[in-house]
Amino acid sequence: MADDHPTPQPDGESAEPEQRSGRDRLRHALLRPSRGQVVVAVLLALLGYAAVTQVRFTTVDDTYASLREQDLIDVLNGLAAQTQRAEAEIARLERTRDDLQSDTGQREAALAQAEEQANTLAIMAGLVPVTGPGIRITITENEGTVDVDTMVDLVQELRTAGAEAIQINEEVRLVAQSSFDDAVGGIEVDGTTISSPYVVDVIGDPRTLHGAVDFPKGPRDQFEDEGATVEVEELASLDIETVVEPRRPEYAEPDSSQ
Repeated sequence: MADDHPTPQPDGESAEPEQRSGRDRLRHALLRPSRGQVVVAVLLALLGYAAVTQVRFTTVDDTYASLREQDLIDVLNGLAAQTQRAEAEIARLERTRDDLQSDTGQREAALAQAEEQANTLAIMAGLVPVTGPGIRITITENEGTVDVDTMVDLVQELRTAGAEAIQINEEVRLVAQSSFDDAVGGIEVDGTTISSPYVVDVIGDPRTLHGAVDFPKGPRDQFEDEGATVEVEELASLDIETVVEPRRPEYAEPDSSQ
């Protein structure tokens, strides 16, 4: 038989403490987890990571596993084509690099050649001092005077023998435009009067220059016929310090009367 007496229900005041007690226990468990709870949480995290990783690999494997043989061949051909394009691009870049290096080398070679030519022209024009092997010719008047034409012949023979620079008495640097003339007590060279002994310094191959003085009926014989003595000394190093002042260019001017 059913109990005729109804089961007493807790009133509102007794239920509220039980609800607060449950929330307190949950807050306590979250803020201060036990060692067992920590272990369980770590295991769950590892399990989740393993599951996600397995899904990723399975997805990749399924992607290729589901392809037909022809599809796989197409994939491989596509990869081969990409490789060929990459190799072609690398080859193109290497050719560009080699071309740039070649252009740089050519520019450097051209610059070096231009500098060498400029230096050679400066020496020929007498604008810079020169040092090098050569000879020193000393011409001393004894019984007569040296003829200006004989001096000009000497200079021409030296130039033909490859003279790079010529200086007389450490006063005058001879160049292509140099002029000679007779003068009282000596010879006038480019407006400067020089007298005996004439010391001619010449830079070039010593043996070749020496031969340009001593050949039969050459400059030595001509000077000696005029009563002068000639001494030639070969030098391993010779300094020519005299330079020519650059000439000011002259320009034509219009005739104001027209």
